[in-house]
Amino acid sequence: MSIPYEISTDPARLDAARVHRWLSTDAYWALGRSRVKQDTAIAGSLNLGAYDRDTGEQLGYARVVTDRATFAWLCDVYVAPAARGRGLGKALVGAALAELEPCGLGRVLLATEDAHGLYEGLGFRRPAAPGQLMALVPG
Repeated sequence: MSIPYEISTDPARLDAARVHRWLSTDAYWALGRSRVKQDTAIAGSLNLGAYDRDTGEQLGYARVVTDRATFAWLCDVYVAPAARGRGLGKALVGAALAELEPCGLGRVLLATEDAHGLYEGLGFRRPAAPGQLMALVPG
């Protein structure tokens, strides 16, 4: 049995308007994000789109910010509500990690409020020394 979707890193396939709508209206971490900011984020990142094999409709998105040498930040992982529960989020993250594997990165980080189990199933762990992590948050 073949999977009903395909994952691509081709930026020309992305439906940027759909990605913006998903993230700015339904993703707790990006609510209210402007289209300009989202388009800028897409332009400066490794992007993965998940597409229905039959229709070509985009069903999911993930973005990675990386130098492709030492570090990556996995972010904006989103699966359309109608496509959830079929392993698409896991497949998107797995594809992102496979894309990064040849780089030999020392660290891939992410932040999540509600998907710890998904990420732990793919090898992510909570930081051994979270007290060493710092953030500069404007505002």
